Amino acid sequence: MKKQILITIVITASLTFFGTRFFVSHAHKNTGHTEQHEDHGDEHGSEFSYSPEILKEFGIQIGTASGGVLEQKIELPGEIQIDPDRLAHITPRFDGVIKEVFKQMGESVKKDDLLAIIESNESLTTYELHSSMDGVIIDMHFTKGETAQRPDHFFAVADLSEVWVNLSVYQKFLSKISLGQPVKITVNSAFSQIGKISYVSPTLDEHTRTATARVVLRNEDGKFRPGQFITGNVVVHQSIFDVIIPKTALETIDGKSVVFVKNQNGFEPVAVEIGKENQNNVEIISGLNAGQKYVSEGGFILKAQLAKGSFGGGHGH
Repeated sequence: MKKQILITIVITASLTFFGTRFFVSHAHKNTGHTEQHEDHGDEHGSEFSYSPEILKEFGIQIGTASGGVLEQKIELPGEIQIDPDRLAHITPRFDGVIKEVFKQMGESVKKDDLLAIIESNESLTTYELHSSMDGVIIDMHFTKGETAQRPDHFFAVADLSEVWVNLSVYQKFLSKISLGQPVKITVNSAFSQIGKISYVSPTLDEHTRTATARVVLRNEDGKFRPGQFITGNVVVHQSIFDVIIPKTALETIDGKSVVFVKNQNGFEPVAVEIGKENQNNVEIISGLNAGQKYVSEGGFILKAQLAKGSFGGGHGH
């Protein structure tokens, strides 16, 4: 942990140092132009004007303020499970000796595929054991030469083309969960899929004190595997606002939330009032109007230069 903190400090210090040198040298590249505007230093001391090359060099991104839909979500833990109606335990009809086994665990089977041949202990005649459905063998206890007995010996065949996602809903969130709500199911940040809540349990688990919300997902490619732990982001509210910006645009100066807004002289920090927010975006109530250009990412670079007073006496172009 200490090593990570030290690395972060070194990277930040280096970025600030070299950023300052780059900006300052660029600002004084054209001495005659700087002198021409030096009388305006006090008037626009916190305004910076940069060329597109500088913005690109330091990863400063410019956006246009606009309205849109702000989704408020809650995050719930969950697990991929097999739909019980898509799981079959295929057992021998009569106890007997297993003469042949034709399928192994992990193999795909079709309905009526031959799984094994068993010799009945009572009649001493052989009979065949067939799959009762399409699917994949996820478990089996069948070995040639053994005596097959119910229920110890079986083939477990599951149709995984569709799976259940059971989400654990804490009591404080129950009032916000309802049928039909969209849910983004994510597995280890590797992939995700959108589904809808199709069931909410009427009772709570006596041990976890949580309810279960179920999402049914199509799974033809098999990327969702029973037993996987997942994260479900449930959309609990949607609102339309005049101005919504990413949280990466917000900086804090003198205890106030600010956005670097573009005007005729460059960029200047403007205090904004924020409203509703979610994990990524925030509503702007005042300080930034729709259609205005602003720094959507990389504003910390401008904030660092402002704090150092690197542009206190003129404009960098």
